[in-house]
Amino acid sequence: MKEKFSIWTIGCQMNIADSERISSALGSVGFEESDDLNNSDVSIVNSCVVRQSSEDKVKSKLDKLSKHKKNIQQDKIIVLMGCMVGPITDELKEQFPEVDLFLQPQNYEPLVDLLYVQKGIDKDGCLSNLDIKPRISSFVPVSHGCDKFCSFCIIPYRRGRETSREIPVIVDEVKRLADHGVKEITLLGQNVDSYGYDLSEDITLGDLFESLHDINEIKRIRFQTSHPIDMDIRIIESIANLPKVCESINLPFQSGSNKILETMRRGYSREEYIELINVIREKIPNVAMSADVIVGFCGENESDFEDTMDLMQTIKFDKLHTAIYSERKGTISQRKMKDDVPMLDKQRRYKYLNDEQEIIQADLNSKYVGKIDNIMIEGNKRGKVFGRNNQDKIIYVDNPHLIEGTLVDVEIDYAGPWAMKGNLVH
Repeated sequence: MKEKFSIWTIGCQMNIADSERISSALGSVGFEESDDLNNSDVSIVNSCVVRQSSEDKVKSKLDKLSKHKKNIQQDKIIVLMGCMVGPITDELKEQFPEVDLFLQPQNYEPLVDLLYVQKGIDKDGCLSNLDIKPRISSFVPVSHGCDKFCSFCIIPYRRGRETSREIPVIVDEVKRLADHGVKEITLLGQNVDSYGYDLSEDITLGDLFESLHDINEIKRIRFQTSHPIDMDIRIIESIANLPKVCESINLPFQSGSNKILETMRRGYSREEYIELINVIREKIPNVAMSADVIVGFCGENESDFEDTMDLMQTIKFDKLHTAIYSERKGTISQRKMKDDVPMLDKQRRYKYLNDEQEIIQADLNSKYVGKIDNIMIEGNKRGKVFGRNNQDKIIYVDNPHLIEGTLVDVEIDYAGPWAMKGNLVH
C-alpha cells in the first residue's frame, strides 16, 4: 500500500505554488496524496505569518498533529514549512518537539533528504519533479524574496532577498504545463514588478510577458503582486500591447496618508501613487485596479485614516484587500514603533472602509450589465459554472455542461459587488 502525504496550506499564492510543487514531486516518487492531514504518513503544514490570525491557525494545526503523533501514530512525519520558519528554529523546536523538520521557503532539499532516509524515496527523481501541478489555471513563481523591507512586513526576513528565475527556465516550465492542458498562468513574485533586476538591467517583467506570449496553448497571462516603485512604463505598455496579458493589476497602496507611508517605508507618496494610477488608466483604458491596504498601523490617527478613505474613493478600486495591522515579531515596526491604535478603532475603520468599498464595487460592476464579455471556464460552484474575464471578475453561467478551459462569450444580466451572472452567447 502506498504511503500517504497531506499538505495543509494557508497564505498567499506563493505558498499555494510551493505546496503544489511538493505535491507533484512526492506523487512522482510513489506517495499518494490524501485530504486527511491527521492520519497521513507525512503531514506538511505550509505556514503564513503575515497576520496574527494566520499564525494562530498554524499553531492550532500543529498542536493537533503533535497530539495525534504522540498518542496514536508515533511514526508519523510532521513538517512545518513556509514563512513561519526562519534561519534560526530553536524556538520552534522547543514549542513543537514532535515536528520532524522545519523547512524554509523554497528550500525543498531537506525534506527530500529526510524522506530518503526514512522512506527510501528516489532523491534525484523527486528533485527533478518540482513543477506546479497542472490544471486549467496554474501559478508559476518567477521570483522569490523581497528587497523592499517595508516596516510592517516579515517576508524579506523569511523568504530572503529577491532572486529571479531565468526566462528560458520559466518558458520551459510553462510549455510543460501547456502540454498538460494549462491554458492560463499567473506569474508570482513577492514583488513581481522587479522581476529581472538581479539578472540584467535590461530585463523587465515586460520581457518575460513577451517570451510567454508566443506559447500558443497559453491563452491568458496574469501576474501578482506589484509594488508601485517598480511598476514602470515598459511593464505598463507591455500589458497594453500584448492581448494575452490580462488587464488586471494589483497595486498595493497600504495607506493614503503620507505620514503613514513614510513610517511604513513604502518609498512613495499618495500623490505619486495617484499619478501612477492615472498613467496606467491612460495606457490601459479597460484596466481593473485592485489594491491592498492596512488599517490601524502604528501612529495612524483619524486624519490619517480619512486620507486613506479619500484615496480609496478617489481611485475607486475594482477590489480591495483590507487587513488590520498586527505586530509581527522581528519587523522594523515591532522593534522600533508602538502598536498604539486601540483594537476597537482598528475594527471600526476596517468595517467602515470595507462597507464603502462594497458600494464602489457594486457600482463599478453594474456597468457590465447588458454587455458581452469573454470568460474562461474554471469550475463549478453551487450547480453553476463560473469563469473570469480579463479584468479578473468572477462571472457565473447557467450552463452546467461547459468544460473547464473553454473560452466563451456571455451576456451579463446581473452584477453584484463580488460576482456577476450571464447567459451564454451562442
